[in-house]
Amino acid sequence: MENEKKKSKFKIKVTAELILQCIAYLILLVYAVFMIFGDKMFDPMDEFWRSLNIFGKAGEYNIAIRMISYGIFLLGVSFVVRFVLMQFARLLHRGKAIVEIICSLIKYAAVIVLLFFILKTAGLDTTAILAGIGIFGLIVGLGAQPLIADIIAGLFIVFEKVFDVGDIIVVDGFRGTVKEIGIRTTQIVDAGGNVKIINNSDVKTVINMTNQLSLAICDIGIEYGESLERVEAILKDNLDAIREAIPDIKEGPYYRGVAELGDSAVVLRFVANCEEDDRYQVERDLNRQFKLLFDKYNINIPFTQVVVNQPVEFTDATKHEKKKAGEFVEEQKELSKGIADGEGNNI
Repeated sequence: MENEKKKSKFKIKVTAELILQCIAYLILLVYAVFMIFGDKMFDPMDEFWRSLNIFGKAGEYNIAIRMISYGIFLLGVSFVVRFVLMQFARLLHRGKAIVEIICSLIKYAAVIVLLFFILKTAGLDTTAILAGIGIFGLIVGLGAQPLIADIIAGLFIVFEKVFDVGDIIVVDGFRGTVKEIGIRTTQIVDAGGNVKIINNSDVKTVINMTNQLSLAICDIGIEYGESLERVEAILKDNLDAIREAIPDIKEGPYYRGVAELGDSAVVLRFVANCEEDDRYQVERDLNRQFKLLFDKYNINIPFTQVVVNQPVEFTDATKHEKKKAGEFVEEQKELSKGIADGEGNNI
């Protein structure tokens, strides 16, 4: 019942927003028609037309209509310009943040200019007002240094290309995708949809996970009694098939050798390069493919158990398999040379 109420409220909210948008678009369309064809539609001395036409010079005008006309014109132009820029930004792989900041500046500038014209239309001395605003702005600026710091930091983030909209970053332990870079704040959304809003000046330590391919690591243990060389020979024949089975892998997978001699298992390490968005899924897919491969060739993955029977006799590697395993290990070392994890450590 509670969920139905929430859904109903959400639908009403969406419907109301849609209706308001349609009304705004209709007003803008009618205003554009009046401004383009007004000379043919109205008498030059018509009071409504003189008031509506902000570019006209003749006759007196109605102050309220003139203010409304300024509002529709400036906000409408601002909306159209920002809409065009955002459509253009969709075509860009990088640089979206610059477009968003420009759009924010256009929006704020339109409001400021609108207030100026409204005051001028009301008959106030705009020169004195501008002088007063300058003094007031200086006073506010001295007390709003954190705000200025946020704005400057935001500009540095954008123009130095620290990160961009759509990049996956880690800030103060929070990992997510950059949703928006504003004049004052940056919004980051994680995989669960949680949004972290952080002041630009507070973005001091950031890890950009998107600039380079990310490393997916898969560690799998085999029993101590299993022939390591036999397993390596099997891996040599099947790594290409595993790559084909996981299309998100860009490079690899590579066998990096024995990562650990654990309490009950010899741990083998495999690595692959992929996009950061796909890293965790690639790791899960690697686990699945190696489990299927080991099941196929009767390679046991150890688990905690109490052995009450005679030890299992494991198949020893043949001379050919030993030679094959040695070649495979050296080949994999060479292919994966220089691969490091996200912290710059060799794997």
